Amino acid sequence: MFMAKAVEVKSREEIAAMRRAGAVVADILALLASRITAGVTTGEIDRIAREELKLRGAKPAFLNYHGFPGVICVSLNCEVVHGIPSVKRALKEGDIVGLDFGAMIDGWFGDAAVTVGVGRISPEAERLIGVTRESLEKGIAAIQPGARTGDIGAAIQAHAEAAGYSVVREFVGHGIGRALHEDPPVPNYGKAGAGARLKPGMTIAIEPMVNVGVHEVVTLEDGWTAVTKDRKLSAHFEHTVLVTETGSEVLTLPSGPFQKIPSTNQIS
Repeated sequence: MFMAKAVEVKSREEIAAMRRAGAVVADILALLASRITAGVTTGEIDRIAREELKLRGAKPAFLNYHGFPGVICVSLNCEVVHGIPSVKRALKEGDIVGLDFGAMIDGWFGDAAVTVGVGRISPEAERLIGVTRESLEKGIAAIQPGARTGDIGAAIQAHAEAAGYSVVREFVGHGIGRALHEDPPVPNYGKAGAGARLKPGMTIAIEPMVNVGVHEVVTLEDGWTAVTKDRKLSAHFEHTVLVTETGSEVLTLPSGPFQKIPSTNQIS
């Protein structure tokens, strides 16, 4: 879902607007994650997301984006990303569920993702989720003024591959702001010291997708759902992050249950 736009450095007022959008995404995504249980359909998750957006006066970022039919991507097990919600698809004990969600408020976008288990999950699935979450944390920790996007990707790749996993290449992180997907692209792999240079005021979405098996993915006949080529498990985490004068600030970090991220520095 990447469409390149001009790189933007946001003003303080624009950053404040990005914080509002990020808070909406974070709160709704945390609520949705808490509703994940056996028997719930992916269509029900989408319905709740629609209702919560209306309650907050926000607009869905994904609905009709290049034709996507839902307000949230719900991807199960070997599905990497872009799973289409359906009232005919119920979650089962042991599934892992990737929730990728975005919203727009006052003309600004926020984007985040989390992977959660349904009931009791396998040790393999639990480890994959933990390593993918940690990979996101490593990527965020690499952010500082003057660093490059390759530093983020290298940190993510090193952590995931050290655990014996692979990192998806087909989908990458991205700039975000007035548009859902802006420049620069932020790959979850690569070479430290390469790529676009980070500047205070830039806002980017970092989103590692980590597979148990091979990194290659294929798209199903629905034209959207991307699955691992070998049909092994995949997990996905994402945050919208601001580059600050001294580091970073996560804009999609909720107060409720989600994923823990290291302490950050803020532009007030």
